[in-house]
Amino acid sequence: MLKNIEFIDKLRSSGLRPTKQRLKICEVLFNKEKTFHFTINDLAKIISEQLNEKISLATVYNTVHAFKDKGYLKEISINSDKSYFDTNITNHHHFFDEDTNQLIDCNNEDIEEIRIKKNITEKKIKSVEVLIKVASDNQNQN
Repeated sequence: MLKNIEFIDKLRSSGLRPTKQRLKICEVLFNKEKTFHFTINDLAKIISEQLNEKISLATVYNTVHAFKDKGYLKEISINSDKSYFDTNITNHHHFFDEDTNQLIDCNNEDIEEIRIKKNITEKKIKSVEVLIKVASDNQNQN
């Protein structure tokens, strides 16, 4: 488990002052034995309910995005107005359950093969991450 000094280093390396509120955000994000997915609103709710702390949505948003920009978190865009963040920053795939709005990790071994026929950018491919959306038969398919 990370200690406060490590949280302070993470915040400073992300260009953020280590305020009490930001340290609470770190406590939730980086003190887990298991990685997890969250939205900005999810994280604000967790902090409010579990730590009994009131932190502005703007502070949560800015802190999460600073951590993402530094590489401490990964952003998974579900659509143009919905993003999840992942504390697991390794390359891996995801299932998104449209019925429950749950994002689920999918290991690289669970997907047999991804073949790219043509790289239209002519740049080196750094990584490939797949988002597979699933829903019950009665849901609209996108």
